[in-house]
Amino acid sequence: MPKTVASTNWARKHMPLTTHAVHELQPLLSGKRLAMCLHVEPKTAALVTLLVEAGMDVHLTGSPGTTHDDVAAGLRSLGVSVFTRRSDDEHDHVRNIAKVLECDPDITLDNGADLTMSLLASGTGAGYLGGTEETTTGGLRLRETAAVLGKPVVVINDSPLKLMVENEFGVGQSVVQGFLNATNLMVPGTRAAVLGYGPCGKGVADTLSKLGARVSVCDTDPMRALHAILNGHQVGPVAEVLANAQVVFTATGHEGVIGAAELAALPDGAVLAGVGHFAWEIDKAALLAATRSTVEYAEPTRRTGYVLRDGREIVLLDQGRMLNLTAANGNSIQAMDLGLTLQARSLGAVCAGGLAPEVQPVPSDVERRIATDLVGLLA
Repeated sequence: MPKTVASTNWARKHMPLTTHAVHELQPLLSGKRLAMCLHVEPKTAALVTLLVEAGMDVHLTGSPGTTHDDVAAGLRSLGVSVFTRRSDDEHDHVRNIAKVLECDPDITLDNGADLTMSLLASGTGAGYLGGTEETTTGGLRLRETAAVLGKPVVVINDSPLKLMVENEFGVGQSVVQGFLNATNLMVPGTRAAVLGYGPCGKGVADTLSKLGARVSVCDTDPMRALHAILNGHQVGPVAEVLANAQVVFTATGHEGVIGAAELAALPDGAVLAGVGHFAWEIDKAALLAATRSTVEYAEPTRRTGYVLRDGREIVLLDQGRMLNLTAANGNSIQAMDLGLTLQARSLGAVCAGGLAPEVQPVPSDVERRIATDLVGLLA
């Protein structure tokens, strides 16, 4: 096995589905140039290591604030072109995307659509076959763009299998773990509010409840709100839910969910944590406009107290970025094994040809194959 960091080896040891998929797909993947944007942490590194062994030329960047620098260094030692650091800001991220795309990729693997949107803006090369997109947010961006894609892009988060295994169970566990790491506060008895009861929000709310938190949920979709009620959560409008919350998790994926009006509803001492892909659910401009002073309760940006002009204090964790990655190790290895297998097999489907030149869900035959393999593994 090529030299890499111990955490990557540990992840790879517990990723049998991904390992089997990449080995099986080697004839399709070998020789392809892959431009990739995904959180650079041990599970991603395990996938990249497997792809390199399969003969792919991988060029990689991550997302601001989530890169494990030791993991990135380990991948560079394998010959992977890695352009990302944990300290990178949004400006650095744009530069890193441009660096990755200099490889003139055959295929892309994206997370949030920044890479694919940039590729569309600059023009795809003659050899570009298509790619994958990890997130619902990225899928929405690609479906809403006026640019002509002309190639297949498979949205991994459209997979019911991923929504169940990784988003619900994986995110629920890892976000709560990140909250515990970031705050050292107790969950049992805590009044927690979760905004959004999609698969990720459901996972967070249900995990908190199982640990003894008193959970309230706000979701504008009546079907999801009903689901939350049937799972034992309190449900109400956002102002009502926030007014009694000691801790708030944003899991909607939409921009500015907590703005000036919502900040006004929060009690003194409320802690805000981001779950969605982008740190835009909490309106930082509105928060800063209402702020008299700030105080850091840990290393910079880990726990930032915003003392408002009316005397209340709101504590923001890791600037609203994904808490499971900034303060924990991301989703569990087994959950990511499923998600990264979906990535690998979808990349294989793109390379094999035959997919419609549009944004689309994971092919149904890929889903069934992976579900069958997973049942066999767990039964």
